Amino acid sequence: MAISNQKSETTRQFAHLLFELRDQLREFMQKKFRENNIDLTYEMHQIMACLWRQDGINQQELANLTLKDKASMTLLIDNLTKRDLVKRLEDAADRRSKLIYLTAKGKRLGKKVEPWVAELFTIASRDLQIGEIRESITAVQKMRDNVKGG
Repeated sequence: MAISNQKSETTRQFAHLLFELRDQLREFMQKKFRENNIDLTYEMHQIMACLWRQDGINQQELANLTLKDKASMTLLIDNLTKRDLVKRLEDAADRRSKLIYLTAKGKRLGKKVEPWVAELFTIASRDLQIGEIRESITAVQKMRDNVKGG
């Protein structure tokens, strides 16, 4: 019984640290946006990051990749459209679906932001071996799958 409690408490601590890390990642990027007068929230940045990796994704795919619900995704894309960073185009394969593409301004922003992302993850991974990071990824994936499976 004591081992089970210890394992549960260690898992709780690990999860708490993941939440804390997520908040610090967000704070780092928001600080960079403020310092450079970029009108972008962290949530908008998540969408843009997906599009910088693969342009022309439909709204549902973006929602899945960023773990956002449909209503939040619509609002975020509306705000990115107002900032002239993305545009919605009809999907030729399914006219009910819209594909989200970067505008020229959105592509330029990616070139400006990418070095900050690289800096962030260089800082985050300092003093870690790649094997440690891979083991952590495996552990988090297992935890996620355990919770998902009930």
